[in-house]
Amino acid sequence: MSASASAIVADTTRGYHILKIDGYSGTKGTPTGEFIKSNPFTLCGHRWFIQYYPNGHTSECADYISIFLYLDEGVSKALKVQLRFCFIDDMEVQTPSLTSEPVTFGSYGDWGWARFIGREDLERSKHLKDDSFVVRCDVAITNEIRTEELADAPTTTFVFVPPSNLHQHLGDLLQTEKGADVVFQVSGETFKAHRCVLAARSPVFSSELFGQMKESDATAGGSIRIDDMEAYVFKALLFFVYTDSLPENLMSDDDEQGVMCQHLLVAADRYNLERLKLICEYRLCKCIKASTLATILALAEQHHCHGLKKACFSFLSSPVNLTAVLATDAFEYLNTTCPSGADVVFQVGTQTFKAHRCVLAARSDVFSVELFGQMKESDTAAGGGIHIDDMEAHVFKALLLFIYTDSLPENLMNKEEEDAMLQHLLVAGVI
Repeated sequence: MSASASAIVADTTRGYHILKIDGYSGTKGTPTGEFIKSNPFTLCGHRWFIQYYPNGHTSECADYISIFLYLDEGVSKALKVQLRFCFIDDMEVQTPSLTSEPVTFGSYGDWGWARFIGREDLERSKHLKDDSFVVRCDVAITNEIRTEELADAPTTTFVFVPPSNLHQHLGDLLQTEKGADVVFQVSGETFKAHRCVLAARSPVFSSELFGQMKESDATAGGSIRIDDMEAYVFKALLFFVYTDSLPENLMSDDDEQGVMCQHLLVAADRYNLERLKLICEYRLCKCIKASTLATILALAEQHHCHGLKKACFSFLSSPVNLTAVLATDAFEYLNTTCPSGADVVFQVGTQTFKAHRCVLAARSDVFSVELFGQMKESDTAAGGGIHIDDMEAHVFKALLLFIYTDSLPENLMNKEEEDAMLQHLLVAGVI
């Protein structure tokens, strides 16, 4: 029996652009009908920008936020575009979106949604976080539609291969405790497990169960005692070891689960479970806020979580977030617990001071230029320090204290000393 096949192919190019509105409350004074333009960007071979209307495109939608995509170039042939806008919570999770039917873009044309979201709805929603929200714009352009012959007709599938259920079987093994040959005592609770599974998943367990620890802790059917971990943390650790996933009760993003992820990250690092550690690190990136920054940053520093540390400093780079953190004792905690998190060094006289670029830049326009402008190349190349020759070390120390705590030193000895310090700080431009 002969067979043939053909296909109708829509040649489509796709791309997306992410726009963050940082400082939403500051944009609410924009008059209705006026937009704030994003930076131009290139998608699918064409130049665009996004028009953000904080108070609506027209008076009929003044209570809404409007958002449009603008084609910022001339084209010889109109573009057939399918357009989508959606919120992205925490820069990762896409939320329900507004998607257009294919629309036509001519030269310097725009298209979008006059009623993207009501302002009150946005302000009550989870999309608005720390006075900012993130929108993703997806663009798909159909260039041509053509037909093609297929070399072979599709074949009928008679056998269906199911997905792997290894994790289910191992999870059942943990739950039933069938064949368990090792016992752990953790915070008054008993856990039975299987040496071979633990050893295969963790080099630390392998050493403890089949190395010297085997003789000292689990001889003659004895149990292994773990004193510095909560039972519910160890239970979640075992669940991951057997199933390569987290328990369902850890899948939410509330504060309690954020604390759990901190404990689980410590346990994962202890037993060298790198994937679990990265999962916890990823989830903790979503838990960063003014009240949690200090503890999460300290955790990232102590357990070498580079991505989590970058997320903390990214949070601090927002002036709104920095102001909120300044209202807590986070910066004092940061300076005392995370000295190696500092990424810039100042030489003032004979003394050395370590600090954090993002904090300095967020607090001072001059530091912003020095650390992220031309001075970055000339003064901090190859990890070198910045030399400050026209200031006393004790004055610079007080300057840093003010930047990090929004307060002056308390250890000035007398009124005369205080007046002298204030004069120096006035020259430094702090007050």
